[in-house]
Amino acid sequence: MKIVAAIDSFKGSISSLEAGDAVSSGFRSVNNSAEVVVCPLADGGEGTVEALAEGMNGRLYPITVTGPLGTPVSCTYAVIEETMTAVIEMSGAAGITLIPKDDLDPLHATTYGVGEVIIDAIDKGCRRFIIGIGGSATNDGGAGMLQALGYGLLDEKGDQIPRGAIGLKDLKTIDEDGVIPELKECQFMIACDVTNPLCGPNGCSVIYGPQKGATPSMIEDMDRWLNRYASICHDIKEDADMQYPGTGAAGGMGYAFKTFTNATLKPGIDIVIEETRLEDYIQDADLVVTGEGMLDHQTAMGKAPIGVARLAKKYNKKVIAFAGAVKRDAEECNKNGIDAFFPIVRGITTLEEAMNPQNAKDNLTATAKQVMRLIMAYYEVGVKSSF
Repeated sequence: MKIVAAIDSFKGSISSLEAGDAVSSGFRSVNNSAEVVVCPLADGGEGTVEALAEGMNGRLYPITVTGPLGTPVSCTYAVIEETMTAVIEMSGAAGITLIPKDDLDPLHATTYGVGEVIIDAIDKGCRRFIIGIGGSATNDGGAGMLQALGYGLLDEKGDQIPRGAIGLKDLKTIDEDGVIPELKECQFMIACDVTNPLCGPNGCSVIYGPQKGATPSMIEDMDRWLNRYASICHDIKEDADMQYPGTGAAGGMGYAFKTFTNATLKPGIDIVIEETRLEDYIQDADLVVTGEGMLDHQTAMGKAPIGVARLAKKYNKKVIAFAGAVKRDAEECNKNGIDAFFPIVRGITTLEEAMNPQNAKDNLTATAKQVMRLIMAYYEVGVKSSF
């Protein structure tokens, strides 16, 4: 029996590969002839760097860069040395979790540190990039990142505009003379799971500004400044399109990547599936296993386990999922390719106890054992074709 296990990390508890290994251990303790292939899984958000580094023999590099409010932060990214691909989560340098809730300030939050991470990876020889752009604290249209890469975002005096969204109100022109030459050699795969345009009623300022601390007046100002920014960008990049789906991601960072780099914006799970060659493994599998920390209706809206399930259904494979917890509305997952799911908690417990890494692994292994016992029982009565 060939089984592919591609399970997302249980956030705050265990990694993707730890989850897969725990399930593999449970399966093989019942059926030691089972061939279980554990693949890393992530959706471009938190945990992507760790998952791809661990699952693809990557190396982690912690570096100090400019944080969203200008103070230094440590950001860890990965390099997959076989392809010299850098895997970066922009939230590590400009994420909302880096700022206390009371200090959120989208007018001054900058993406400069993201550009610094890219430069560090370029200096190490990387020319391929996977960058997840979820969880930002910024609304600067990627201006800070562009400045770090050598673009001149200049005011009427020819000086660099201040960092943060507020700097865009002074923007008069964009100069490309100082851009690092290696940038034109780079390919960027941007993990982008939203389709918002840059500006307007569905743009980044209106939709995501409030959660970053923006007041109604700030939202109005930032949307207007981004509109002007897009107009200036269009003067030097004729194919710039502020309505392109995803350009509003990460406070407009999607727009900066699409306009100024060789970038493709696509769902994070699609990028991870391609990079890990998950489809090649699934084609030959008898059973596909996926999961994440919490299964609910949001999972069914396209999160990583559903990406796995949809791919498996392309080849008519049965799919089961394990989860730390399951909400009542998780049955939506059954309508989107997951044939059956199993919560792993085995009794009344606190959240802290359930998320303890060793407890989570033990619970996964124990639940996987019981599922394999059921599978083996079906084999014994001659319904192997069900799997």
